[in-house]
Amino acid sequence: MTEKIAWLLEGLNRLVWGFPALLLILGVGGYLSIRTGFVQLRKLGLTFKTIWQKLRQPPEPGGVSPFQALCTALAATVGTGNIAGVAGAIAIGGPGAVFWMWVAAFLGMAVKYGEVVLAVRYREPGPDGAYLGGPMYYIRNGLGHAWGWLGSLYCCFGVIAAFGVGNSTQVSTAVASINQALAAFGHTPGFRGNLVMGLILGLLVGLVVLGGARRIGSVAEYLIPVMSLGYILLSLGAIACNRQALPGALEAIFAGAASPRACTGGAVGSLFITLRIGVSRGVFTNEAGMGTASIAHAGAKTRHPCEQGLYGIFEVFADTIVICTMTALVILTSGVSIPYGVDAGAELTVTAFVSVYGSWVTVFLAVSMALFAFATILGWGLYGTRCAEFLFGGKSSRLFALLHAATTILGALIAPALLWDLAEVVNGLMAIPNLIALLALSPEILRLTGTYFEQTERRKSGHAGRNSYENLHQRKPLRALSHAEVPPSGGGRPGAGPENLPSEHWPA
Repeated sequence: MTEKIAWLLEGLNRLVWGFPALLLILGVGGYLSIRTGFVQLRKLGLTFKTIWQKLRQPPEPGGVSPFQALCTALAATVGTGNIAGVAGAIAIGGPGAVFWMWVAAFLGMAVKYGEVVLAVRYREPGPDGAYLGGPMYYIRNGLGHAWGWLGSLYCCFGVIAAFGVGNSTQVSTAVASINQALAAFGHTPGFRGNLVMGLILGLLVGLVVLGGARRIGSVAEYLIPVMSLGYILLSLGAIACNRQALPGALEAIFAGAASPRACTGGAVGSLFITLRIGVSRGVFTNEAGMGTASIAHAGAKTRHPCEQGLYGIFEVFADTIVICTMTALVILTSGVSIPYGVDAGAELTVTAFVSVYGSWVTVFLAVSMALFAFATILGWGLYGTRCAEFLFGGKSSRLFALLHAATTILGALIAPALLWDLAEVVNGLMAIPNLIALLALSPEILRLTGTYFEQTERRKSGHAGRNSYENLHQRKPLRALSHAEVPPSGGGRPGAGPENLPSEHWPA
């Protein structure tokens, strides 16, 4: 039975992540990059500056701060995919898969920027005063209520993904890592131990998710920076110990991107496989194109959609360009045998670290995997809750939280390989309605981007006035505007219109 399910999922995976899907994901990323003037490059410095300033500011009372929204989104993206997902990408697609992960991440920065901008632009106030937003809201409010079915379809995939991508896949991989650490010290892992771990994690998840967005954000803003920094430092130490192998590892990444057969001894013979695995695993780790992170960003008490969009750029950069690259280089410089052509999970990453630090590091990695999984489950708990509320109303949130906690227990008892195939299928299904909406609403992204950065430049030059900024939530849906009503570009940047921002909303 398991073999039939695995065969079915593998076939769906090839269908969902076929050439049209890859063209859509990379095409939308390239389009937004070009039309925004490569905002992910031009404004990367401003992104770091904005985040640094927010770190130094005291938290705002009530609601979710922009930094908490960022950490909640990072909690969902920085997960076991950064450890197990990268290892699997290298094993199935060869070292060249890492290159395509970088390409997907670079284009994904512009995609996630657009997602966050639209989420804040078209969000709605909820019953408790907190803002609700995300792809389902910018589909309905941006394209018009006639397209509400597409938002509902997105939410259906989102609820399924919350149980799979954002839950059982994470806890299954974490439990496998903990069992490997126990085995290194002579303990034999078993069903009972897995069940206990699932029960403990499920209880913690239920308590936090039932607390809503504010509690999730409060936990994430402390958990994410600490665990990410610890993993990065451990990775840098391993790479430094094997620094003589670093040039060869980088050469394998770039050479393998064009000729995977030569770098894998013929085990990976198709460039398309390398491309597909690199992009799909890249999307799994940073979620650019899926639109999920914008659900968290929509609740932020931010001054402007584009300011929050900068956090989306940083999110992809930190997740893929930094953390995933660390994992890839640790594996490729370690000299451990890589089983090319077959999937490999966290065990490959753990073996690479053990070759440098010894068996004690399995304990640290097991704890890291557990924390990464816990953080991801929390982030996806918020995403799934918002999707369920959109479909079934606000009263469904408590039931979803309980089911989410129960799925955590179930995930501890299921083999990871099957769940990874399911995760990739659902990721692709979620991306399709979101990317369609991004393309359709791209004029609004460009308009907001142009006016925001134009005002920023005018303020720096001392020529900005104190003109009022229109209420974002009173604009008509984009489909209701005639072509002549869409503001023309101006100020040398795409989409800049006559809109002005009051000085209290200017970025520092």
